[in-house]
Amino acid sequence: QVQLVESGGGWVQPGGSLTLNCGTSGPTFDGYAVGWFRQAPGKEREVISIISAVGLTADYVPSVSGRFIIYKDSANKMVSLEMNRLKPEDTGVYFCGATFAGMNDHIPEVASFNIWGQGTQVTVSS
Repeated sequence: QVQLVESGGGWVQPGGSLTLNCGTSGPTFDGYAVGWFRQAPGKEREVISIISAVGLTADYVPSVSGRFIIYKDSANKMVSLEMNRLKPEDTGVYFCGATFAGMNDHIPEVASFNIWGQGTQVTVSS
C-alpha cells in the first residue's frame, strides 16, 4: 500500500494564499482518487475537495468553492491544493487522503478513503 506525505502548510494572513502538496511513495497516483480533508480544533475531519483518478473531475465543498483548486501534476505523482483568499475559519490540520478506484473519472465515496498522510498544519490569522 502506498504512503502519502503532505507539505506546504504554515501560517498565512487572512486573504493570503498557500499551496499544499501531497506526494505518493508509489510511482504515480494512477488509479487513485485523491482528496484533501481538514480537521479544525475540536471538530471531526471533513472533506474539502476530491479529484478523480484520471483528474478530469473534481468537487469542492461550498465553503471552499471558488477559493481552492485541486489538481494533479503532469506526471500524476503529486496532488496539490491551491488555497486562495484564506479565512481564519480555514485553520486546521490538512490531510491528504486516497483510495484506489482504478483509472476512471468517478468521485468515490468519502468513506472509501483508506490511505492517509500525516497531516500538515494551516493557520490563518492576523
